[in-house]
Amino acid sequence: GGDEYERRYSGAFPPQLRARLRDAARGMFVFGYDSYMEHAFPRDELDPLHCRGRGPDRRDPSNLNINDVLGNYSLTLIDALDTLAVMGNSSEFQKAVKLVIDTVSFDKDSTVQVFEATIRVLGSLLSAHIIITDTKQPFGDMTIKDYDNELLHLAHDLAVRLLPAFENTKTGIPYPRVNLKKGVPPDSHNETCTAGAGSLLVEFGILSRLLGDSTFEWVARRAVKALWSLRSNNTGLLGNVVNIQTGHWVGKQSGLGAGSDSFYEYLLKSYILFGEKEDLEMFNAAYQNIQNHLRRGREACNEGEGDPPLYVNVNMYTGQLMNTWIDSLQAFFPGLQVLIGDVEDAICLHAFYYAIWKRYGALPERYNWQLQAPDVPFYPLRPELVESTYLLYQATKNPFYLHVGMDILQSLEKYTKAKCGYATLHHVVEKTKEDRMESFFLSETCKYLYLLFDEENPVHKSGNKFMFTTEGHVVSVDERFRSSLWEDILPGDGDSAHRAKPTELKAANFSSNCNRVPDERRYLLPLKSNYMRQIDRMVGLI
Repeated sequence: GGDEYERRYSGAFPPQLRARLRDAARGMFVFGYDSYMEHAFPRDELDPLHCRGRGPDRRDPSNLNINDVLGNYSLTLIDALDTLAVMGNSSEFQKAVKLVIDTVSFDKDSTVQVFEATIRVLGSLLSAHIIITDTKQPFGDMTIKDYDNELLHLAHDLAVRLLPAFENTKTGIPYPRVNLKKGVPPDSHNETCTAGAGSLLVEFGILSRLLGDSTFEWVARRAVKALWSLRSNNTGLLGNVVNIQTGHWVGKQSGLGAGSDSFYEYLLKSYILFGEKEDLEMFNAAYQNIQNHLRRGREACNEGEGDPPLYVNVNMYTGQLMNTWIDSLQAFFPGLQVLIGDVEDAICLHAFYYAIWKRYGALPERYNWQLQAPDVPFYPLRPELVESTYLLYQATKNPFYLHVGMDILQSLEKYTKAKCGYATLHHVVEKTKEDRMESFFLSETCKYLYLLFDEENPVHKSGNKFMFTTEGHVVSVDERFRSSLWEDILPGDGDSAHRAKPTELKAANFSSNCNRVPDERRYLLPLKSNYMRQIDRMVGLI
C-alpha cells in the first residue's frame, strides 16, 4: 500500500511547525546555557544531574577524558559564544564576551590536549572576535563598547602556550598535550592521533592571518605535511596513531571516525578558507583513496543491487577490513561530502546513521554493523549527525531532513534532559544518564538544530559566506584570509601561483562532481523507500 516511508517523511513541512521547532532548539540551548551560568560558571563544565560545576581532575592526572578538555578556563562559556550570536541574542553575547575578557586567563597549571584547546577555545575566541569586528554586523549589533581586540589577544596568548608542543619533535608532528604554564610535560608520550595533530590548520591559520604572524600557520601546516608524507605507498591511506619522533605508525587503522575524522575535514576547509591549492590537492587524493579502499556496498546510492554504501575501518597498508564497527564521529562525513558536492553518496551514508538513531533514540559511540548492536554504548550529546542533517538540508532543501531534525530534537528532550541541563547517555539501550554535559552540546548540537529550522538566519540570508570549524564555530569566508604575507616561508615551494583565486574554487573542484539532486526529487524521499527499508533491516529496526 501507499508506502509508510513516504507517508511519514515526504510532502511539505508546515512553517508553523518549523518555527515551533526552531524555538524548541533555542529553548534547549537556553536551558543548558542558563543552567551552566547559574550552577557551574566559572568552572569548565556543568554536571547536569547534580547541578554543579566541574574543572580538571587534579587528583587523577591520568583521567584524560576530563583533563584533556577541561583547562580551568570557563570552557563552556567560551565554547558557547558564537551560538549566542547566531541565535541573535546580542545582550547575552555582549555580557558573555565581557565576562570572558574580565575573568578568563590561560596562565594556568593545566595540562590540556592541544587539539581540544585549539578547536574548543582558540576557535571560539577567533569566531567571536570576527563577529564583533565585522563591519556588516550580520547577526544584529554584536559590537562591544571600547573593544580593543581583547579576544584576539587572548587567542594569541593561548596559542603561544600551545607552541611548545611543536618543539623537539623530529617529524614536526606536535606532542598531544601541553601544560599551559610549563610547556610539554617531562613524562610525555611520543604518540599522537592523526586528527589531533593534523586538524589545527584552520584555527592556527586564521590566527596567523589576523595577526600577520606566520608562526602559527607554519607549525600547523608542517604537521599536516609531515602526516601526509607518511601515508602508505600502496594504498595512499594514513593510520590513526603515529610516533612523533620516528614517524612510525603505531595505530594502523584507517577509517573516518575517531583519530582520523577532522584531518580530512580540515584539508578541505583550509582550502575553502585560505585558497591554498595544495590543501585541495591533498584532499582530493585522500578522498579518492577513501573511496577506493574504505567504501563498501553498491556503487550508486539510489539505484542498483547490493548493500547500501558504508565506510569501514581497514589496515592502512593492505586495505583489509580491521573490525566491524563504525563510530558516531563518522556521522560527520556526509556533511563533508555535501561540501565537495558528492550529495548522492552523502544521502545514503546519512540514512545509515539516522537508522541507528531511530533504533536507539541516540547514536552509540561505537556500533557493530555485523552484530547489529552497540560495541560502546554511551552517547555524549554529540553533534555529528545533526551537522550532516543540517548540511544535507541546505544542499537539497528536502523536508525529509526537517523530519530527521525533529526526531533528533524530540529524542534529546525525551532521553537526555536532566534537572539542570542535558546529560550524556551512559547506555543508549537502557537510557541511563551520566553526570556530564560536554561543551560541544551548546557550541554545535544546539546550534546546528537551530539553524536547521531557522531558514531566515543571517548565516543563510545575509549574503555573507560562512564556514563552520570542526567545533561548529562560525567563520566568515573572507577575502582577508585568502592573502598571506609569507609565501616564501611556508614549507614547500611557496610560489604564489599555488593560491587559487576565489573564482577557481568553483571551477577546480565543484562544478564537475556536484551531483545535485534533481528538482523533481526534491519532495520525494531523498533515498528510495526500498533502500530505506533495506537500511532499517540492516540495523535491526525491522
